[in-house]
Amino acid sequence: MSAGTGVGATGIGSLPGGDAREAAKTVTGTFEEFPYLAELPARGPGADMIGRSLGLLVDLFAHVEPSGWRISDRPGRDTKRARSWLGEDLDALEEFTQGYQGRLKVQAVGPWTLAAALELRSGEALLQDAGACRDLAGSLAEGLRDHLADLRKRIPGAQIVLQLDEPSLTAVLLGRVRSASGYRTYRAVDRQVVEGALRDLFAVHDGEVIVHSCAPEVPFALLRRAGATGVSFDFSLLTEREDDAIGEAVESGTKLFAGVVPGTDVPLSDPAGSVMGVRKLWRRLGLAPGTLAESVVVTPSCGLAGASPAYARAVQAHCVRAARSLADNPE
Repeated sequence: MSAGTGVGATGIGSLPGGDAREAAKTVTGTFEEFPYLAELPARGPGADMIGRSLGLLVDLFAHVEPSGWRISDRPGRDTKRARSWLGEDLDALEEFTQGYQGRLKVQAVGPWTLAAALELRSGEALLQDAGACRDLAGSLAEGLRDHLADLRKRIPGAQIVLQLDEPSLTAVLLGRVRSASGYRTYRAVDRQVVEGALRDLFAVHDGEVIVHSCAPEVPFALLRRAGATGVSFDFSLLTEREDDAIGEAVESGTKLFAGVVPGTDVPLSDPAGSVMGVRKLWRRLGLAPGTLAESVVVTPSCGLAGASPAYARAVQAHCVRAARSLADNPE
């Protein structure tokens, strides 16, 4: 199944375990046409998705407190550790992608989930300070530019797909992010401010940019307007309320990264059964089955950090088989 003709499959980002070479070998061996840079949060703070992305920031630093990541004046041990692990993961991926040509995905946390997770010195979320949110988004854009340039040097044949993880985006838009005390929530951020910050960030990459969220109520229309070329989501959380937004997204050329297989250990159904819901959605929306191949990439529903190593391996191979079944029998 070549990337040009069939439904693709890839992973989300995190895997269990702490061995970078083993992770890179598994990912490149399973997703021969759409590998990704694995994240291994089990190694500790700095290898988690928030810590890794904070390590990418330019002129903005953070350290670990018992409550989570907090802004710092200078790069400390935690920032150095995050950067060192990222370097190790990149070295491993480079080793297993010698001569590779094709799509390659890298992940970073988007500005709004980062703003909801990062604490100011007061212990409150950076999200409550509009100026600090702008600085954070600008610093992330600069850091991503450097990161993508490094990747292009290491793996020159790769068509890089940038995935921004925004699981807190819906909570930010709806004013559901809890304060430090937990007794109140921060004010909802204006949709145009959210959309503008995302649009500016997407502009750092001239290839595909997808946004991943495994939370309910993914704002498909907002992401499409901001310029995302794809949206990655947990398929089991979709409701018919989202039908119109998904139909419009597909018709405008947005790719759907459909998370159809659970991210933690469950008995796996047959691969064709895993994508039955995608076929049903297509019929419900009145979309031509022939468009499935260009529009859908099959993934696990979320990262696999909480899975057993054996399940993580099995679920990724299962996604490849499910994608093949969808390509061969779109009806």
